[in-house]
Amino acid sequence: MNYIQYTFTVTPPQPGSDILIACIAELGFDSFENTDTGFVAYITEDFQPDDEIKNFEFDDFKFSFTTSNIKKVNWNEEWEKNFSPVIVDDTCIIRAPFHSVGENYLYDIIVIPKMSFGTGHHDTTWLVCKNMLAQNFKDKTVLDMGCGTGILAILAHKLGATTITGIDIDDWSVENANENCTNNNCSDITILKGNSSLLTEKNTYEIILANINKNVLKADMGIYSESLKPNGFLFLSGFFKTDCEELIDLASKNYLKLHKQEIKNDWAVIILQKSN
Repeated sequence: MNYIQYTFTVTPPQPGSDILIACIAELGFDSFENTDTGFVAYITEDFQPDDEIKNFEFDDFKFSFTTSNIKKVNWNEEWEKNFSPVIVDDTCIIRAPFHSVGENYLYDIIVIPKMSFGTGHHDTTWLVCKNMLAQNFKDKTVLDMGCGTGILAILAHKLGATTITGIDIDDWSVENANENCTNNNCSDITILKGNSSLLTEKNTYEIILANINKNVLKADMGIYSESLKPNGFLFLSGFFKTDCEELIDLASKNYLKLHKQEIKNDWAVIILQKSN
């Protein structure tokens, strides 16, 4: 699936950019990058939010935007050109095969991104990984929803989970996740193409990991809850700290109570536990 890049110029850039990002996140955007003059946002070509964006008016700042079509990026080339390994709590390293490792890490994840999102550099991925390291995965049944490159599923395997499923809507992600699982000696992870409609059985998983965008999380919260076993944990990320209250409130209506939340650079992770 191709993406559209929206380049926003915001005057003044702050706090205008943060406010505008929070507004347009509701329209289906799933990735943002700050710039000196505003920010860049990405959305799949099947969304057409221009009219909604133009209707936004703010008293404290002004904005404009331009758009451009971008085709699938070879994330392997981008990784090799621009990225260094990601270190999580001095315990876990996420790296490409060509990265040398100067010291020992308890968990070593090798990723070839190709055309799938998920190199481990985004704050939300880092947050989920950090909190996974503090969670008991031993012999657990785990779902990685929107698995991308498969980083979270692979880490769950290395943490001792025994039955792991990854689901993604993108062909490249499914192929790439399978390859990364093989490269990490985790070929017993099951990767499926699809969405939450594949979750047809209740009380299946002890841990669900969902690092997607807020709109998907809101739409699928009930399905996640039904798919969790009693006392199971749901890790949610892919949204801003300003979205936490809304998601926590929705979760409470689906028998999910807040266990923990953490913020990094305005991005958030919340961990929920299903009522017994």
